[in-house]
Amino acid sequence: MSNSSTPANSVAVVGAGIVGICTALYLQRSGLSVTIYDKQECAQGASKGNAGHFATEQVFPLADMNLLPQVPKMLLDPLGPFRIKMGYLFQAIPWFSRFLVNMLPSRFNNNKAALKALNTPAMEAYQPLIKAAGLDTLFTKNGSLLVSERPERAALQKVYNSFKSNGVAVELLSQSEVRHIAPNLNDKVQCGLFFKDVGHTVEPELLAKGLFDFFIEQGGKFVKGQVSAVTQVDNTTCINAELPSSELPSSELQTFVHKHAVIACGAWSKPLVAQLGYKVPLDTERGYHLMLPNNANDLPIPVASLERKFIMTPMQQGLRLAGTVEFAGLDAPADAARAHALLPHARSLLTPAVPDNASELPNWMGFRPSLPDSLPVIGRAPVHNQIYFAFGHQHLGLTQAAITGKLISELITEVPVSVNLSPYCISRFQ
Repeated sequence: MSNSSTPANSVAVVGAGIVGICTALYLQRSGLSVTIYDKQECAQGASKGNAGHFATEQVFPLADMNLLPQVPKMLLDPLGPFRIKMGYLFQAIPWFSRFLVNMLPSRFNNNKAALKALNTPAMEAYQPLIKAAGLDTLFTKNGSLLVSERPERAALQKVYNSFKSNGVAVELLSQSEVRHIAPNLNDKVQCGLFFKDVGHTVEPELLAKGLFDFFIEQGGKFVKGQVSAVTQVDNTTCINAELPSSELPSSELQTFVHKHAVIACGAWSKPLVAQLGYKVPLDTERGYHLMLPNNANDLPIPVASLERKFIMTPMQQGLRLAGTVEFAGLDAPADAARAHALLPHARSLLTPAVPDNASELPNWMGFRPSLPDSLPVIGRAPVHNQIYFAFGHQHLGLTQAAITGKLISELITEVPVSVNLSPYCISRFQ
């Protein structure tokens, strides 16, 4: 059974996470007929349980030479933010080899400039989508804190200088100034940085679902099914998808035909890209969160820890602790201990007392699609002029979703593209 209708302005977006949703909305706003495909309902991957932080200040690639001395301690620390599952170590070696190469000063500086080019317009790109969908209450722009427990300010001063010299709006705060903003931080916090132009959402899943619902209300379509292949035939694209048996007498493979297709399915993008003949060193940084109940500790804005490498974000349903990284692939079961390890860090920084029953608190694990240069893949496929890529945003999927959607829409509608896309082209890996 096949859908052979091919409207000249039809676009398929494979992936119903925040990147796919924002891309679909921008395409729809440009007058195109858009269908989103996903094996799950919308916002069920990394878009569901992320930290909710629009981290536009994070213009530094993860492949940073300064990280190397910290790695052994992080790996040995049971409460540490970084872990490689032993059974996955061999498989991860090629990714980490490329990661190390990207620490070279020239590559680091180029990647930093490319991150900054996406982050600078990121918040502005969200505004028309959030306003049109009426989701202003889920989006706040009151800044965020990065706090330090070191009594000497030299280390934080260095971090401050780095951000300042790269055009990030930041203030260096004393202990009393930090406590004035976030009174529930305890005396272990010695000083901090305040990022003035940073925002957060009080519920990332609801934000993504709200945007998705608005997309449907405006005439967008959604097909729930496992996409097994995206191909180009002449000047059309074909989406092969297996729909759930509840919608068909059998799980027969369906073919849907569109003018253009966008692959935006995050950590699951690699097989679809490989079928088209492109190599991409995409791996998965598995992230965890733990939820403290409402009123356990009130924080007005997101607070990250310089030493502990985690973040606490106020949400509608409580305080979300997030930030751990685990390399273990897509198939290994979640390790709740990784989420539970976040609780002692929160208890060390917050007052009054934080609950100590980690095993009874809600936790979650999701897959961050990460590339070794810390840059996403955004742009047209080099030898498939009807197929586009929008994946690999690592820790910045929420931050860069709207600007990614805007750029893809500009490409497809052939208007001047507002950001130079050459640093994000998949050709850098071929």
